[in-house]
Amino acid sequence: MEQAVRDEELAGTPRRGAAPASAAQPLPLRIKLANGFGAVAFGVKDNGFAVFLLLYYNQVLGMPAATVSLALMLALFIDACIDPLLGNLSDRTYTSWGRRLPWMYAAAVPLGIMWSVLWAFPGEEPSFWRLLAVAVTVRLLLSMVEVPSAALVPELTRDYDERTDLFRWRGLLGWAGGLLMLLLAYGVFLSGGMLDPDGYAAFGIFGGALITVSVLGSALAQHRRVAGYPAHRHAPFSFRGAFSEIREAFSERAFVILAAGSVAAYVSQGITFALINYLYLYVWQFTPGAFNILPFVLFASIVAVFLTVGPLHRRWGKAVTASRIVLLGVACWLTPYTLFLLGFWPEPGGVASTVLIFGFLLVANWASVVVLLSGSSMVAEIVEAFEERTGRRAEGSFYAGNWFIQKCAGGIGIFAAGLIVAFAGLPEGAVPGAVDGAVIDRLILVFAAVSLVLAVVTSFWLARFPINRADHEARLAALAAAGHNPGASTPGVP
Repeated sequence: MEQAVRDEELAGTPRRGAAPASAAQPLPLRIKLANGFGAVAFGVKDNGFAVFLLLYYNQVLGMPAATVSLALMLALFIDACIDPLLGNLSDRTYTSWGRRLPWMYAAAVPLGIMWSVLWAFPGEEPSFWRLLAVAVTVRLLLSMVEVPSAALVPELTRDYDERTDLFRWRGLLGWAGGLLMLLLAYGVFLSGGMLDPDGYAAFGIFGGALITVSVLGSALAQHRRVAGYPAHRHAPFSFRGAFSEIREAFSERAFVILAAGSVAAYVSQGITFALINYLYLYVWQFTPGAFNILPFVLFASIVAVFLTVGPLHRRWGKAVTASRIVLLGVACWLTPYTLFLLGFWPEPGGVASTVLIFGFLLVANWASVVVLLSGSSMVAEIVEAFEERTGRRAEGSFYAGNWFIQKCAGGIGIFAAGLIVAFAGLPEGAVPGAVDGAVIDRLILVFAAVSLVLAVVTSFWLARFPINRADHEARLAALAAAGHNPGASTPGVP
């Protein structure tokens, strides 16, 4: 009874026909699915940029790896610098459709078109500037979708565990979108081989269509729940005000600590994703059959995340879970490479080697996603810490700041991957199984050393995140006593 009373006190004015953001009843499953479905677009993008783009432009179109990675890094940096402005504008969007949905509706179709254009270079080497321009456009349009979509999470619920639930659905469906593209790439679009240029245009067209459907579908399915004029209207947008609020966000102690750990985690992810096909092709010598099985192994790891991340957060909390699991993940990920260098690994390309890689990969990828999902959910708790300190909510600014970190760090990771390939001496158009062993050893050693250092740094900082469940619930009680009702909206008249 006391819990129900407290939840009722925390509840704000409901959106049109919706339950309050903090109601005792859990969010309907359809809302969780609708919010998560928007992450499919991010999964498609992440899969393409991180797994295929460097390989495509380098090994297929013949651009030097360092040049491609430089263009992708610059695109990330440009996008990252604009993200906080988009988040600030999203917080200040005042319409009958709410603050977030207008951005998703506006960007959905242009994003799908530009994604297709990114892959429309079969057999033709593009210029550095053309690649940079298209990559920047794609990333900016994606930010117009993903920042508002993620910023809906703390608006939809204030509950510590419900936020984890929303993010696990976003993680599951985002990965499902990316893995669907991976499965179709290996089994349909690139069935003629990873270095066959003919399938990449179809890969881009299908991915663009899926992106548009996911964004529009997510926005439409959440429309009745989140549409309505926000209860509180921010001051009009100005560059001075935007940068002032961004500075405030980055001065929040919890956000700075989370950022320190996130930088290392996302640099590591950028390196791993950009190098993963190189490692599968040239170290483990995957056959076409192995590539076809790979998406199912990865999806199994995401299902494991979906089933375990909630219990882990309930037992240890988000920060402790992330700081411990990151070390388990890097240990599983680097064990095969260590055994390979020591000469204790089965012959690459054989059944035993491939099965063992899949086993280690399942655990390592599970750990990686648990860590990143935990971090995203931790951002939501920072929103209330900021509100308690300033009296204002800034979901868009914090999630834009999180994307700023992710993109800058991911860009550094992609650029570092290009440098690692160049340092190892892997030539363009290299044939799997015919690469000098010294080149493979250099590739593995540098990759493993960097991955280990970044995992330790990530664990160190995430363990120091200062908001746990008790802190969050005490803060909610204090905000309720002060009369704060975040996430409320008023239907009808502005």
